[in-house]
Amino acid sequence: MSSYFVLKNVVQETNVFNLRIILAWIAMLLGLILIVLRLINLQVIEHERYTTLSESNHLKIRPLPPTRGLIYDRNGVLLAENRVSYSLSIIPEQVDNIDELIGRLKELILIEDTDINHFKRLLQQRRGFDSIPLRLRLTEDEVARLSVESHRLPHVEITSNLSRYYPLGPTAVHAIGYVGRINEQELAVIDQHNYMGSHYIGKVGVEKFYEKELHGKVGFQQVETNVQGRLLRVLERTPPIPGKNLYLNIDVTLQRFVENLIKDERASIVAIEPDSGGVLALASMPYYDPNLFVNGIDAQKYRELRDSPDRPLFNRAIRGQYPPGSTVKAFVGLAGLEYGVRAEHSSTWCRGWYSLKGQSHRYRDWKKSGHGAMNLHHAIEQSCDVYFYALANDLGIDRLHAFMSRFGFGKKTGIDVSGELPGLMPSRDWKRRARNKLWYSGETLIAGIGQGFTLSTPLQLAVATATLSKRGQFRQPRVVFAVDETHLDELSTVTPTKQVNVTLKDEHYWDIAIAGMEAVVHSRRGTAQKVGLRSPYHFAGKTGTAQVVGIKQDEHYNAKKLPKKFHDHAWFIAFAPIDNPKIAVSVIVENGGGGSKTAAPLAKKVMDFYLLPNSPLRIANKE
Repeated sequence: MSSYFVLKNVVQETNVFNLRIILAWIAMLLGLILIVLRLINLQVIEHERYTTLSESNHLKIRPLPPTRGLIYDRNGVLLAENRVSYSLSIIPEQVDNIDELIGRLKELILIEDTDINHFKRLLQQRRGFDSIPLRLRLTEDEVARLSVESHRLPHVEITSNLSRYYPLGPTAVHAIGYVGRINEQELAVIDQHNYMGSHYIGKVGVEKFYEKELHGKVGFQQVETNVQGRLLRVLERTPPIPGKNLYLNIDVTLQRFVENLIKDERASIVAIEPDSGGVLALASMPYYDPNLFVNGIDAQKYRELRDSPDRPLFNRAIRGQYPPGSTVKAFVGLAGLEYGVRAEHSSTWCRGWYSLKGQSHRYRDWKKSGHGAMNLHHAIEQSCDVYFYALANDLGIDRLHAFMSRFGFGKKTGIDVSGELPGLMPSRDWKRRARNKLWYSGETLIAGIGQGFTLSTPLQLAVATATLSKRGQFRQPRVVFAVDETHLDELSTVTPTKQVNVTLKDEHYWDIAIAGMEAVVHSRRGTAQKVGLRSPYHFAGKTGTAQVVGIKQDEHYNAKKLPKKFHDHAWFIAFAPIDNPKIAVSVIVENGGGGSKTAAPLAKKVMDFYLLPNSPLRIANKE
């Protein structure tokens, strides 16, 4: 048996070994190159990006919402202020399960479905790192409970902020308005950058109209936080610019007096300073407390307000459109003089009714037996319908529409309160566009006494009355008198943007119309002569009655047989004193009956209160 010996190939093994070493070195070198390239990429090429990302882990930019401007009356009485309140907010990107977190929070404090729904709407519209409010206006007890549990709620913020508050409650609410939570529609149109950190926005009234001035400009601060997101220090701060304070023309003492006069009615009173157009009082009753809306009104309370037959949310002063009735007769009379259709002393015979030529239909006068011979002065004084039927017929609707429009009928006045409606001064073109029908002569007659299609707001009639009192000097009504530039320590007045005078061919025409209105309250036959008795000053006025239900040709109106909701609306317009008007007033009482009986005494009390510092009314009000 023979044996075989296998000898090692030393050369081959050495070559294999060396190859492995070379490959290992190559692998190490490639790895080193990759590491160096990565380091170069991180430290040089993308240095700025990764530095920013690194800093963003502990540096945050937080908005600083501005302080909303305050609102004062003309005498410096505070009407809208800001009070400290606490809110609970969540930063979504820091929370794994928001629903679970909300569930834990509900065990500690009251969170309603409306709060959750509002939070989720904002969640879809804002960025994940924005702080989104879940509950506003926490109570002290709720703040204490959340603070005790703060270690279990690292991504929940309790922040102090300023919340709107109206110290006088419902007083002047229809002029001031209110703020409320920002909704989806508002988010789509506002500058979201300027509203970062803000939860409120003006909804109606002055609060909405002057939103830009009241809101101010947002500020920012750069802060350093720890890994839990807690604030460590503030690195940089750009302070917010606070909103501007507003000073109103409204005299809150007069406003409260006016509101108390009509507290049991569905009514409106507007008082204006003729020289400036300043709105001294703007009342619509019933009213409501604006504080209910600031942080979201309870659904049940809102339904009660919305569905109430008295419509407290409805601003009758600027949105209530009613037939103005006989309050327009002085203006229609001026149209007759201006177009030469009537002379000062030309007369019309009133036998209690008027008929168009060739027609049997009778347009009745309020006085069944008729007034006899009437010139313009007596027609205004005694509110003769027949005189104005005949005058309107001779004028025609085109000229009547053109002249009445010069006093603002059928147009917005341009008041600085949101939501104004224009009323309606009908014309042929309007009826063709709106109804696709022809205009009839009988409709012109009805328009001549402020009925039919004609509609006016209490504000429009107050402005027209003020314009008449100043013999054609129109002043755009303004609720806001001045804006306080808080950061500049300056007060700038708000000037009307529209001042168009009504000019007539003969200045004496003004005297004729005003004398007729003066006779309404100071002559023996005036329709409101009772309110002018023993007045310490002379004033001019005009009664009006707006029909709510139609009356057939062979029927007569009998309020006693009708429910109150079918009674006529009572109107009265006035200005005082005659020679140097300081106040113009418009009053409407829904379903109040005759203007002389219901509305005129209210207007007289308003003028007494404003013009007579020592009047019993003012003294009683102070008590």
